[in-house]
Amino acid sequence: MTSTIRHTGIVVNDLDNSITFWCEIMGFNIQRKMVESGEKIDSMMGLKNVKVTTAKLSDKNGNLIELLKFESHPDLKEWQGKPYSTGITHLAITVDNFDETIQKLNKFGIKLKNKPIISNDKKVKVVYITCIEGLLLEIVENRS
Repeated sequence: MTSTIRHTGIVVNDLDNSITFWCEIMGFNIQRKMVESGEKIDSMMGLKNVKVTTAKLSDKNGNLIELLKFESHPDLKEWQGKPYSTGITHLAITVDNFDETIQKLNKFGIKLKNKPIISNDKKVKVVYITCIEGLLLEIVENRS
């Protein structure tokens, strides 16, 4: 048996702003956007009367991020974990041009959490950012 990752789901409060971030800054493309409701989604979520808008976004390799905006069951405004919290803590995104990406992030009002570093093996340049809604992203550029 083999497994592959299908997508990563990210719950958001502002779907339009999130789509702008992922598509205009990070270079993803919208594959599908839809509203889901009804018995099946209620059963899957363990809730009643769910209404969620989902947007599936793909990178150039076909990897998917699914943004979920729950109209019916809003939660916290931001993710509240830390890089060392138990569970999923961050998403690492490989970019073609580190400096250009950082400039786009700055224009979008997103600040770096640390100074960019070169890994000990000199193979990657990397930095953490807190992007929209508190999500922790690791921006990585391959250097070899």
